[in-house]
This record gives sequence, C-alpha cells and structure tokens, in this order.
Amino acid sequence: MAADSKTEKATPKKRRDERKEGNIFQSTDVVNIVFVFVSFYALKQLAPYILGTITQFMKRFLELAGSVNELNQNNVGEYGREFMLASAKTILPFAFICMTVGVIMHGIQTRFLFTAKNFYPKFNRISPMQGIKKLFSLKNATELIKNILKVIVLIVILYNLLKADAETVMRTMDMSVSGSIAHMFDLMMTMIIRVSMVFTVIALFDYLFQRWDYERKIRMSKQEVKEEFKQTEGNPEIKGRIRDLQRQRARMRMMQAVPAADVIIRNPTHFAVALSYDTDKNNAPIVVAKGQDELALRIVRIGEEHNVAVIEDKPLARGLYAQTEVNHEIPMEYYGAVAEVLVFVYKMNKKMR
Repeated sequence: MAADSKTEKATPKKRRDERKEGNIFQSTDVVNIVFVFVSFYALKQLAPYILGTITQFMKRFLELAGSVNELNQNNVGEYGREFMLASAKTILPFAFICMTVGVIMHGIQTRFLFTAKNFYPKFNRISPMQGIKKLFSLKNATELIKNILKVIVLIVILYNLLKADAETVMRTMDMSVSGSIAHMFDLMMTMIIRVSMVFTVIALFDYLFQRWDYERKIRMSKQEVKEEFKQTEGNPEIKGRIRDLQRQRARMRMMQAVPAADVIIRNPTHFAVALSYDTDKNNAPIVVAKGQDELALRIVRIGEEHNVAVIEDKPLARGLYAQTEVNHEIPMEYYGAVAEVLVFVYKMNKKMR
C-alpha cells in the first residue's frame, strides 16, 4: 500500500503494537545535550575531590620514589596499585554519574522499554534496495544537515573566541603555569557554554523532527483503521469489557435516580423496586431502579438517606422485579396494588407535613 494513502493517525492499538516491536521515537541529541550539561556540572562539583585525590597520589608516588633505591617487581607493583586506586577514585564517580544520566534520559524517552526483538536478526536489513532507500531517506538527509551544522557552529564559535582573545592567548606564554592553565580553562568553558546553547536549539529541533517522523511512519490508511476496528470489536474479551462498562454506567445512572423516587417497594432484603409517578408526564408509575440482594439493600439505603418512603410488600416487590424494566412503566396487572401503595405514601407524607 502506498505511503501517500496512509493519512490517518495511529490508533492506540497500533501504538501499543509498535512499542511491543521496539519501534519508538527518541532523540539522541536530547540525550547528548543533557549528558553534556550534567557531565560538566558533575565535573565542577567533583573537581575539588578529583584534584585532592590526584594530589594525594602524587605525594604518595613521590614518597615511594624517594624511599626506593632501585626499581624491582615489588616497587613497580606498588606503583601500579597506587595508580589504579587513584584512577578508580577519580574516574568511577564521574563515570557512574554519566552512565546513570544516559540510562535515565533514554528511559524517559522510551518509558523504560526493553524488548529482545531488536536483537533478533532481520534479513530485510541486508537487502541492497533497503540500504539504498535508507541512504537517501529523509531521516538520513536531516542527520547529514544537522551534523554539518554542528561542525560549522564549532568552527565559527572557536574562530570568534580565538580572534577576540588572540592577544591574551599569546600572553599565556609569559604567564605562570597555573595562570596559563586557568586562562585556557576559562576559554574552554566559554566555548563549551556557547556550543551547548546552540546545540540545545539543535536538540530541540531534532526532538520535534524525530517525533514528527515517527508519527508519519506509523500512520494508517482508512482501510487499516476499519480492519482494526472490526478485529477489536470482534474480540470477546473487549466485548465483555464494553458490556461490563455499559452495565456499570447504567447502574450508576439508576442509583442516581433513586433519590427522586416516590416509593421503594422491598421484599425485605432480596428485592427492591423504586417507583416514580408524575401524573403530568406518565400514564403509569415508572420503575426508576430495581435490584436484588446487595443492590437491593443499596437502593433501600440510598432511599432512606433521601427520605424516600420504603414499603415492605413481598409479593409485589418480587412481581415488579421479575416483570418490569428500568425506565419502563409497570404492567397493567400491578396498577391496583401500586395505586394503593402510592395513596398510602401520599397520605403518610401529608401527615408528616
């Protein structure tokens, strides 16, 4: 089917199926830019600790070197252990933070999806025609433009920085070692900040593009939507769930109508039927709610809370429950019995007033 015919947005089922297959959208540029910001913030916070660790290592190294007359296997082993320990102390905290940031950012974008299907070999990927199509795809063209733009941005920012600070850079030759290092560090940080700001804009564009491209790829044709609807509607589980929801909603509407009833006829715990009669609108009393066992008790309880008269009449309650439907008039055979109940209720209400 031609891609042009796929004009409909993907359905929730289509999205779930794509997710199961591992087809999700994510922007690596967003991950990278957050990674850069967090990495440099972590480096700034860890700098005193890292410098302190390096200083301790150098002191320890010089102490060992001063106490040794000649190198042997033991000395070299001790130097190696000290070096490995210092390296671990300086690198591992920073590496752990960077790794955690990468995992969290990928997890946020993918909602922590893990599927083994991406590791299965797909032989259509080694098709020459598929390779050519990918080579000239919109996504690859966008990636190429984006990478060229990044290189241009780096060159322009570096050129402008060096041009504006050329004299100071040349004077670093006359500065002390610490002053020269501090100046070059400031220059590097300025460049990183400017590059990061531009790359943030590029990352935002990449995120929007990746989302748009993903939505475009999972679009469906009208026929696919119709077929999915047929399959979904034909699913017994879904049909059952729909019926359950419909029953729940109908029951909620029924219970909301109980406070407006004129009378509730009960038996006394198994059945309850709530009736309403408006002489201007109805030819006969209307059943607004009915229930059995627990539902019957709920109808009675709600009625009592709203001062609806509750009358106990076992045969009438059982008969009305069996032969009536909610929102329908009662059968003619019950007119007389129900009329007697309503007259009794109206008289009782007048006395209470």
